[in-house]
Amino acid sequence: MTTKRDFLRLGDLSLAEARQVLSLSECLKREPKGRRTQLLAGRAIAVVLEKASTRTRVSFEVGCAQLGAHPVVLGVQGSQLGRGEPIRDTARVLARYCDAIVFRTSATSRLLEMAEAPVPVVNALTDDGHPIQVLCDIFTIEEQLTTSIAGKRVAFVGDCGCNMARSWLEAAPIFGFHLVLAGPASHAPPAHEIAAAGTHVSQVFDPEGAAVGCDVVNTDVWASMGQEAEAATRARAFAGWTVDEEMLRVADPHAIVLHCLPAHRGEEIDEATLEGPRSRVWDQAENRLHVQKGLLVWLLGKAGDVR
Repeated sequence: MTTKRDFLRLGDLSLAEARQVLSLSECLKREPKGRRTQLLAGRAIAVVLEKASTRTRVSFEVGCAQLGAHPVVLGVQGSQLGRGEPIRDTARVLARYCDAIVFRTSATSRLLEMAEAPVPVVNALTDDGHPIQVLCDIFTIEEQLTTSIAGKRVAFVGDCGCNMARSWLEAAPIFGFHLVLAGPASHAPPAHEIAAAGTHVSQVFDPEGAAVGCDVVNTDVWASMGQEAEAATRARAFAGWTVDEEMLRVADPHAIVLHCLPAHRGEEIDEATLEGPRSRVWDQAENRLHVQKGLLVWLLGKAGDVR
């Protein structure tokens, strides 16, 4: 029996495997809609959402349908999770019905408990990381720059202790790029995660130096889901760290800007930059669909059927 594979963090894939997923994603993106509807025909994918979602829900639901699989979307309300059923019980039952589980939750401990299911489990966001988003973002960067991300300089600006920044930090040594964590020292990732990235990471604590020589400038909201009560405090902490043309003037002339959305215009990024010529935010959002399809095909052992 083949050992099941999960995607809980970027390190669950070797570089060669990640490259295979990205190659599959490129092939699937080139196909007309509906062309691959037999790839996962007869399969069912559970999409379990304990946190609010637009892009994650729609991209997985549409992606499953385009592959011929049936998406089963569960929220906290309307399922036994909302009444306190243990994750491990939900996991075992879902595994009897479905071929894979996509899980968007808070604590990593909940994700790990879901991953005890005997079918592949995909991390669709936790408080500690958002690996599926970063895998999609790497696809977008390489598509837009028409070259490998290896050797490039990528800045993450703002809350460098957030789940997005931490997944970028994990990605840097795997994919061979240099990550600049640019934000106040009070909001940094855990020290051991910085140490694990070694020479692939540097830190900048001055907004004027955030984007120096960078090929990509990336940001996210200052107050993530569950931190709404801290919004005013965080706005003060991140004052001056808005990604705008002034910050970008020291970036590479061809630098692109990313934001995983939703965006708070005028806070972490200004309107002109989000809607401007450097922005690849809408391509980035679309690519959630294509890369997640590639990942599901790979996890469910159908990569060989994509040519």
